[in-house]
Amino acid sequence: MKKAILSGNEAIARGFFEAGGHFASAYPGTPSTEILENVGKYQEIDVQWAPNEKVALEVVAGASLGGARTLAAMKHVGLNVAADPLFSLSYMGVNGGLVIITADDPSMHSSQNEQDNRWFARAAKIPMLEPADSQEAKDFTVLALELSEKYDTPILLRTTTRVNHSKSIVELRDRAEVPVKKYEKNFSKNVLLPGNARKKHVLVEERLKKLAEYGYDAKCNKIEWADKSIGILTSGISYQYAKEVFPEASILKLGLTFPLPKKLISEFASQVEKLYVIEELDPVLEEQVAAMGLKVEGKNQLPIIGELSQKVVAASLKGQDAQQSSVLGDTQIPPRPPVLCPGCSHRGVFYAFKKLRLIVTGDIGCYTLGALPPLEAMDSCLCMGASVGMAEGLEKATGDDLKGKVIGVIGDSTFFHSGITGLIDIVYNQGTTKICILDNHITAMTGHQEHPGSGLSLRREPANRVDIEAICKAAGVKRVVKINPYDIEETIAVLKEEMRVDEPSVIIADAPCVIRDRIRFTDSWKIIKSKSVKIYLLLT
Repeated sequence: MKKAILSGNEAIARGFFEAGGHFASAYPGTPSTEILENVGKYQEIDVQWAPNEKVALEVVAGASLGGARTLAAMKHVGLNVAADPLFSLSYMGVNGGLVIITADDPSMHSSQNEQDNRWFARAAKIPMLEPADSQEAKDFTVLALELSEKYDTPILLRTTTRVNHSKSIVELRDRAEVPVKKYEKNFSKNVLLPGNARKKHVLVEERLKKLAEYGYDAKCNKIEWADKSIGILTSGISYQYAKEVFPEASILKLGLTFPLPKKLISEFASQVEKLYVIEELDPVLEEQVAAMGLKVEGKNQLPIIGELSQKVVAASLKGQDAQQSSVLGDTQIPPRPPVLCPGCSHRGVFYAFKKLRLIVTGDIGCYTLGALPPLEAMDSCLCMGASVGMAEGLEKATGDDLKGKVIGVIGDSTFFHSGITGLIDIVYNQGTTKICILDNHITAMTGHQEHPGSGLSLRREPANRVDIEAICKAAGVKRVVKINPYDIEETIAVLKEEMRVDEPSVIIADAPCVIRDRIRFTDSWKIIKSKSVKIYLLLT
């Protein structure tokens, strides 16, 4: 059998390939981005970027309806965007298997919040699998598609940053050639009118009971018996920490974390003297176990904030630091905060914002770094697309006090994701808000993925290019101006003029990503040491 060292993201892509997957869609977002990029390496699979996560899930749902095995991938906050189809898809069910990857980011390495998406499984009544390493990431992707078709349900596969990006050995198998199922018209199943949906809710509850029974002896849920004085219930990456800190303990490792296999948990708890739940973020498992009437320890000792680690688990539950080693030691690496790249076109725009003392509602992307020193030219950052609506609302709330001083800034990919509707709202409600779109022709922050305005598909094949300027004009904005952000005088002059007008205005700062296009402005600078005066000089 072939083996390879794969990250969790690479392993998920491999699992989808091995399971005979047909179609996948996603919007890039750390830590999930590489999943679709790796799916795209398998020519047997149709794969594409979507403008946002809601669209990705809806297209995947349609492909599933047509009988294809499908996958949608997104980071944790992306599932917020896709929540509308997610909850109803729970009722509709599937034809071809459908797996949704939700990649959580404990400690917020590249995110604006630390939400725990296990709550989505409970709220939407959708089963959830949680792999603990790359091998399980692959195997659980295959299992998710099988369970999806068996129980007529979408499946949530929850990962975390450590699982997504850590690498381990994975056994590889050949692709299973699974035919696309036949589409059949089914009014009562697929048309969620209230009369149909009421009946479907009954089936959803019955499905959860069947899945809980399946979990009792499912291979993805396993007990590792050892010293029964300590019993640990855990899942996902937390299993790895528990195993290292408590090698002597008995462990119930859950792969299917919703619905819980309560019978299995009760039997395990009855045979151990003390039961702990080790889980990152919220006490999702602990609260359900406590509701079963079992005495359990967990968040009264473990932190509810941030990632766990071997050291954190040992300090919390053993009351002492873990054994010092190169892995668990206290070596501190000097912090290297992210900054806008040298030569980045965003720098000139934020310099102009600061010079003009504008109030800037910001958004999610590279340009969020414009909030940091030395520029410090951003006043808010909430979520994808919020800069447009927040600029409008800030203007409406403050009236003449901030007239001509507020501007929303948004990137090209983010504009396609969720900025267009906010712009329409400004026009429709007779606002006068000014928006600056930083168009660098790529989704830059997550590693240069294509988008509807880049003119290329995920596999870098020619694609129809959606024109941002044309969209703004079609939305009813009469003043749409393109600027060269490297021309600081022009940028400042245009901003001054547009901020004075009493109507909506869109300024498009048009310049390609300096890293993606390998732009060079001058010859390279060199540092030369002078032997005579022993100083360093910068010379071209």
